[in-house]
Amino acid sequence: MMLHRGCRGALWEAALSVRTCRASSSAGTRLLSRWMHATSSLAYDASAETMTSTQANKEHLGRSYLYVPATAERMLEKSLTTPSDVIIYDLEDSVPPSPLDKKGARDRLTHFLTNRQNDLPSHERIAVRLNATATSFFAEDVLQAMRLPCIRTLVMPKIHSVHDLDQVSEEIFLAYKGHKFRNPEGPAVQIVASIESAKAMYNLGSIASWQSRYGPALGGQLSALLFAAEDYCADTGIIRTTRRQELLYTRSHIVVTAKAFGLKAIDMVCVNYKDLSYLQDECEDGRRLGFTGKQAIHPSQVDVIQSTFVPSSKEILRAARILKQMEKAHISHKGAAGLELEDGGMEMIDAPMIKQAENVVRIAKAAGLPIPEVE
Repeated sequence: MMLHRGCRGALWEAALSVRTCRASSSAGTRLLSRWMHATSSLAYDASAETMTSTQANKEHLGRSYLYVPATAERMLEKSLTTPSDVIIYDLEDSVPPSPLDKKGARDRLTHFLTNRQNDLPSHERIAVRLNATATSFFAEDVLQAMRLPCIRTLVMPKIHSVHDLDQVSEEIFLAYKGHKFRNPEGPAVQIVASIESAKAMYNLGSIASWQSRYGPALGGQLSALLFAAEDYCADTGIIRTTRRQELLYTRSHIVVTAKAFGLKAIDMVCVNYKDLSYLQDECEDGRRLGFTGKQAIHPSQVDVIQSTFVPSSKEILRAARILKQMEKAHISHKGAAGLELEDGGMEMIDAPMIKQAENVVRIAKAAGLPIPEVE
């Protein structure tokens, strides 16, 4: 993705001190058509699906997304101790590109998730980054992931257009209907689309609005846009700087598009993993832009990310005061109110600020932060 494939393995070392042959295209099309016809009469309980998604979002924050290479058993074991909101077990860039290495990583991860299932974090925290749709490893990656019910989220690299998402969805559908690896009445598979190219940015609106032709229960549903800055810069020729101004447009566009379609927006990796003060600055910058979380490549980055992508105590107090003042205003049949500032000034608050305040309080509660009582 953004680092040399062996780099993430080295970082974790420092921190530690089936798919069968595919049928022909025409045969595959006929097979899919038969499955679609056979399942067209099945009832889909949209309300149950919505409730499951809502409950999961209410209970779980997505602030830090820590990559864990599936190249060594002790890296996988160490992942059981991380507090990261999401753990992304990586089968892509951190694994050498040979078929033997890819299969070894896939089998190692399957063995780990199967044999340590009693020790695993909640399923909402488990994700796997697969190899891209254009690779020969992609189809088997999906099938192996679908065999394990604990894997609820697939991080898909190199999503350049809706065609790539359609390919992902088709493999998920085949796993459900062809191999019957999972019960389609369970939680829908969440798909995170990694934005890595100029083409992806050009197609961003259609990517963010994508829906599976099989429905979320059988084809998965898009849950987030993730920005892969290093790949994007390599594709576009943009030169990275510590000021990040060259990526302002791209990052802002990703956030706004994600929010337009109810998706999470996951910010880029901070590649300078030893400089935690710079990481803090990059986190604050990302949160100001509207990102909901950030990728991490080293365990030491998790605490900084998770403590930054939540409201400060000052923000929480202000939000509580806004909600209280607007409650009083509405009781008095007023649509606006005044909020006294620390410097003695007065700020007008009205309906749009209620939504902002409610968002602050919601995130604070999800993070377990105290909400002060105000008069």
